Amino acid sequence: MMEVTTTPTTTTWMTTMRFSWLLPGCLMMMLMPEMPRAVVEVVDLTYDFSPASIYWPGNPAITFTIQSRGNQSAGYWYESNSFSTPEHAGTHVDSPAHFYEGSWRVEEIPASHLVGPAVVVDVQAKAAQDPDYLMSVQDLEDWEEVHGQIPPMSVVMMNSGWGRRYPNVTEVFGSAHPTDPTTFHFPGIHPDAATFLATRRRVIAAGVDTPSVDFGQSKTFPTHVILGRNNVLGLENLANVERLPARGATVVVGLVKLVDGSGGPARILALAGDGADIFEEGSGRGGCSSGAAQGRSSRSAGEMLLVVLFVVVVLVGGVVGGGDGGCVVVG
Repeated sequence: MMEVTTTPTTTTWMTTMRFSWLLPGCLMMMLMPEMPRAVVEVVDLTYDFSPASIYWPGNPAITFTIQSRGNQSAGYWYESNSFSTPEHAGTHVDSPAHFYEGSWRVEEIPASHLVGPAVVVDVQAKAAQDPDYLMSVQDLEDWEEVHGQIPPMSVVMMNSGWGRRYPNVTEVFGSAHPTDPTTFHFPGIHPDAATFLATRRRVIAAGVDTPSVDFGQSKTFPTHVILGRNNVLGLENLANVERLPARGATVVVGLVKLVDGSGGPARILALAGDGADIFEEGSGRGGCSSGAAQGRSSRSAGEMLLVVLFVVVVLVGGVVGGGDGGCVVVG
C-alpha cells in the first residue's frame, strides 16, 4: 500500500488553497466605496392614551387603576395596573367588521395589511374654509398629478390640519356640545373617494387626523361602510400627519390582536426620511427602494476592519510553526 506523506509546506499550500476562493470577495468588499447611510426618522402618529383621550360619545369611559406601584418587601420595585377601554378611543383602528358584517375582525387582519407605504393628501386650506370638508376624488387625482399614482397596498392619510386642535375636545369635535354627535363639525373622506381608494387603488388603510373617516355631520357613515365592505382599515385620530412627506414614508400599525374585535387603540408609527419607503417604487409591495438598498449596502470602518481581520485569520491558518519548514504562503 502506498503511503502518502505531507510536509509543512504542502500542508500550508493545501490550507491556503482551501480558503483562497474567499479572498477575491473579501478584497472587493474592502475596495467598495463608502455609501451614504440612510437617515430615517420615526414619527409617532399616536396621541397619549389615558382616561382623558377623546372617544365617541355613548362609549364607556376609559379607566386606569394602579394595582401595585412601589418597593416590595423582597427588595425590588414592582408596578402593575389594569385598564378598560372602548375599542374606538384615542388614536385607533377600525377593523372592516366595524361597519360591515362578514368582513375582517381584528384577529383576521393579515399582518401584511398593517404595514404599507404612506400617502399624505393635504387638504388643510380647504378644511380651514369648510369644517365639514370631504376629501374628494379630485383631491386624490390632484395628488397623483404631482406625485404619481397611489401605490396599491398603501396607507392613505388625510391631513386636514385638525391635529392643531388636540386635545381640546370641543375643538376636535367642532362643537360646544361634544357629547351630542348631531352638532359635530369636522372633515372626513367623501364616499366616492373611499370607493376610488378601495376599488381602483386597492389601498390597505385610509386614515384621518379627525375623530372619524366620515365627516362630523354624517348620519349613515357611508365611508365606514365602503371601507369595511372592501376590507380596508380605518385609522382615526392620527397625530403628527403634517410631519410626513406627501410620499416616501412607511406606516406601521401596532394593534393588539383582539379576538372578535371591531377595532382597538393602536400605536401607529411612520418611518420618514431617505430610505424610509421600504417598498419598491410604484409596486406597493415586493422590494426595497434604492435608498433602503443603499443603507444596507454601506460599509462602515468597523465592517472593513472585520473583513481585514477575517483575511488575516485565513492567512494565519496557513502558518505551520516549528522546525525548519514553518512559513506563510500567500500565493
